[in-house]
Amino acid sequence: MRTLEAAARRLKPQPGAASRGLPRLWLLSDPQRLPDPRAAAAGLPAGATVLARGLAPAVLAGLAAIARRRRLSLVVAGDGRLALRHGAGLHLPDRRASTGLLPFLLARQRRRPLLLTLAAHGRPGLARARRLGADAVLLSPAFPTASHPGAPALGPLRWAALARHAGRPVVALGGVAGATAGRLPHWAAGFAAISGLGHPRGA
Repeated sequence: MRTLEAAARRLKPQPGAASRGLPRLWLLSDPQRLPDPRAAAAGLPAGATVLARGLAPAVLAGLAAIARRRRLSLVVAGDGRLALRHGAGLHLPDRRASTGLLPFLLARQRRRPLLLTLAAHGRPGLARARRLGADAVLLSPAFPTASHPGAPALGPLRWAALARHAGRPVVALGGVAGATAGRLPHWAAGFAAISGLGHPRGA
């Protein structure tokens, strides 16, 4: 069976400084479906990213240690100060408020590059990502997803149309797995998943 990791290796993102060195594989935690991503993160290849959402402090601290040891990127959702505390990037949700954005942006200017990513579900989110100079946008849902049962999906054609004109590297999220990744354009910046990556190797 084709794995998401293998599909990500075959991607050929559009050339340019914005996409240079950007991770192609993104694991997302989830309060219901993956509240503790540490075991799954330990099975990721070096250079992948873990996006931490709503984790307990002890779990986040352990995840940060795994990321350092395995050379993964860590991105914290919705809290710029918490991201800085762990030396992590920041992810801004599309439909929920975030805190600590200004301190994070100031630190991002002064220090080594810290990843800034945004969630988007359509054109308004993509425009916001351009305004903030985000490194990448997670555009969802590409396909029907268990995270939002019954919610309409963009589908591969609309996803590609939006991503093509985003002005930023775009990562596909929502129902993305080994079996569906091939329906997305080969120039996508990466693939993000919960269940598609939420099990350690061999599990």
